[in-house]
Amino acid sequence: MAIPPHDRPPPYDLSNFTILVVEDSAYMHSLIASMLKAFSVGDIMVCEGGDEAKDLLKVTQARTKSSYINSVDIILMDWLMARGSGEALIRWIRSHEREEIRFLPVVVVSGYTTDVIASKARDLGANEVMVKPVSAKGLASRICSVIDNPRPFVQAPDYFGPDRRRRELPFRGADRRVMSTEFVKVENVKIDW
Repeated sequence: MAIPPHDRPPPYDLSNFTILVVEDSAYMHSLIASMLKAFSVGDIMVCEGGDEAKDLLKVTQARTKSSYINSVDIILMDWLMARGSGEALIRWIRSHEREEIRFLPVVVVSGYTTDVIASKARDLGANEVMVKPVSAKGLASRICSVIDNPRPFVQAPDYFGPDRRRRELPFRGADRRVMSTEFVKVENVKIDW
């Protein structure tokens, strides 16, 4: 049975993408890497835990102009890992001083994705959450979502990450999300529009 055109993910050239898979199960990271290869992802990096991923990101996101080092475009990570949890890795990413790390799209891929874990991952700054077992269609859908629907990042006293709201709902009162078009201040950095 053919997939109707409106249900197919848009065709992308992912040959210039670098995706980091952070997964402690050899079977799962092999399966995800195989799917990414089928999507023609240019470079696939694999780490077995959050601690190793932190070290790798420090090197790859250093803006080195080298033909041997590619910066990571998307992170696919497990939640529960022995050597550095997904929770600790997201906290580290979203609080990092370097923008190249702090703004990375994060997709949590976990077998333990209950509503509590999905909410926690979202509240820590994950862009997407998906449940194992992983299907090619589901993985492609999450990658397309990160590419097609980039959400603006929000800085609040207890949160930094993509806007958690996915749809606009009518409400009464002033919209406190509206920012002045004159400038946006993020951690002592003034950005003129």
